[in-house]
Amino acid sequence: MKGIYKYFINGLIVIVPIAITAFVIINIFSFTERLLGQYLPIHFPGLALAVVLSLIVIIGWMSSHWLSKKLIGYGERVVGSIPVVKFIYNSVKQLSTAVFESQKLLKNAVLVPYPHPGVKSLGFVMPELSAPLANKFPEEHVCVFVPMSLNLTSGFNIILPRRDIIPLDVTSESALQYVITAGSIMPRGNDCNN
Repeated sequence: MKGIYKYFINGLIVIVPIAITAFVIINIFSFTERLLGQYLPIHFPGLALAVVLSLIVIIGWMSSHWLSKKLIGYGERVVGSIPVVKFIYNSVKQLSTAVFESQKLLKNAVLVPYPHPGVKSLGFVMPELSAPLANKFPEEHVCVFVPMSLNLTSGFNIILPRRDIIPLDVTSESALQYVITAGSIMPRGNDCNN
């Protein structure tokens, strides 16, 4: 019976992310196809894909400009004033930000003595300390973000001496997988392809 339960859980681990990803993508393209079918006299295979990709690029370009940032900020404040919608939007935004910016922000994986000496936690080195912080220490210190397991949007920023961190030669993707899966997938070295 334990074997069947284990296989069931393993099956869910494989199927659920694939199913959710497929569901979202299929619904986005299906909605786009229906919308385009109503308003455009022409239709060809791949039109929805081209429109969705173009829309993503245009929104990304617009969000990089001052006026667009103001409009987006205003829209987020309006959404933030609606109780249930605010919770859903903020959760999805934090998760999206963590996933899409993780390549830039969470790239230097290290081990740190946290939450107390004698144990090690996986963390990510953050940008260099600003002068007001760095000047308070007699030796070089670094800021390390220690994420909570199963949730990249929560964790602790700790400042500790550089001599106390242990750099890891692992891929950022596998370090993130280690955190997201609560340690069930161990980090792989940079020289590993799989």
